[in-house]
Amino acid sequence: MNISSGRDDYKFLQIVDARAALGQKVNLIGVVIETGLPKQSKGTDCFCSIRIIDESYPSPGIAVNFFAETMDKLPEVLTVGDIIQISQVVMKTHGPDIYALFNKKFSSFAIFDGKNDSNFLPYQCSSKYHAREQDKKFILGLMKWLVDHKIDTGLTDLHSLKEIREGERFNLICKIVHVCEVEKNKWMLLVWDGMDTPPVTIKTKLEEDMENPLPLQPVDFTLQRDILCTLPPLGTVLRVTVDRSNEKLGINFLKSNRWVKLINIRCELHAALWHAVLMPFTRVCYLSDEDDIVLQRMSQYDERRKSKWGWMPLSCFPWSSDITETDYPNVPFVSLMRALANPKVIGKFHCVVRVVAAFPWLAEDFRSPSGVYRIRLTLEDPTARIHAYLYKEDAEQFFDGYPSVYTLTKKRNLLLGTSEGDDGSEMNDHFRNPPWIRCCLKSYHIDDSDSWGSRNFRIFATTMKA
Repeated sequence: MNISSGRDDYKFLQIVDARAALGQKVNLIGVVIETGLPKQSKGTDCFCSIRIIDESYPSPGIAVNFFAETMDKLPEVLTVGDIIQISQVVMKTHGPDIYALFNKKFSSFAIFDGKNDSNFLPYQCSSKYHAREQDKKFILGLMKWLVDHKIDTGLTDLHSLKEIREGERFNLICKIVHVCEVEKNKWMLLVWDGMDTPPVTIKTKLEEDMENPLPLQPVDFTLQRDILCTLPPLGTVLRVTVDRSNEKLGINFLKSNRWVKLINIRCELHAALWHAVLMPFTRVCYLSDEDDIVLQRMSQYDERRKSKWGWMPLSCFPWSSDITETDYPNVPFVSLMRALANPKVIGKFHCVVRVVAAFPWLAEDFRSPSGVYRIRLTLEDPTARIHAYLYKEDAEQFFDGYPSVYTLTKKRNLLLGTSEGDDGSEMNDHFRNPPWIRCCLKSYHIDDSDSWGSRNFRIFATTMKA
């Protein structure tokens, strides 16, 4: 059925009829349910794909493939449910799939807010788009249809960060909290959903931390403090990079501070830290802050954040291990990210962490020749990984004085989750699963002229009971 506007060259087809018009130029108006990531095509053009529906074809919709000279000339849909008007697109087939092809030479588009029925001005349009008064009734008609039609965005097959698995592809509802350039023309997303990624088995040997220490982040890029302080203090902030085979993906065109659905991303581990990869076939949908799934995630986060014990890692519930105790058991816990983003250099924090590495690793080297403890531990929780020192009297309290090397070795093995042989020595051919422990941390600086740059953390007021 045609939705006629009075002129043949501006006649809109419903999607069900456009699918039968193969090889012809058609005009469409539909609701956006999905957008692909923009990328460089194999030629000189830039490319992206979106999927639209209308009343005649509400599922699964039809793909519209766009080509343009530059990324900024591609459509940038702000939210699932927005309306797009497309003129002079050619209906094509690829295998069993039917799609519409936008040609930069003669096609045009305009995108409208799908929820604002008082504003019919597009928030983005191509250079060849010409607004017409009669278009308003078609836009308004789709808006009215949307009131009673719930968009099927495939939200039933979604995961949270607490459910990710290494090497698997998954769909994720998350918030893009930052987009950063890690090197020239290479970008990284920071995404978050209020949940924790699961703890990882440490597969490195203890002695490897001497020559090849565990990195503090999965990607060789350190966030500036002004960015770090804007990140959520609770729940994992996941680094998302681009697959090396598809580095021309326009990741920098994604919007910060927006909730999205990322479809078909791959989860990987690097140095026992989670990160995700955008694949060539990854797709994205911008979501509204009012979508049910977004409201649900934020409600869960707010409830967790307000709870005294909600700042503990989710995987350690109902409680952390009892191998340590602190002098301040009633002080609420905070995350390592909260400690890192503390507005003052000097601070004290009560945390639940895992000890994933120690330097030096041999118990007989924990003390200097003069008998002073000096150990660097690598601590992590779902929000961050840091170095923290055990030094002098704080280490004396931690280890309950000066036990034998044999006893120190057993304490170290317990702390680092290392399996022991019959003689009490470590078995480094086994994987390590460090327990969650409670500890007190204090931050300080060692250079008055560079207080933030010389900031360190140190464990204090903590004792191993085992």
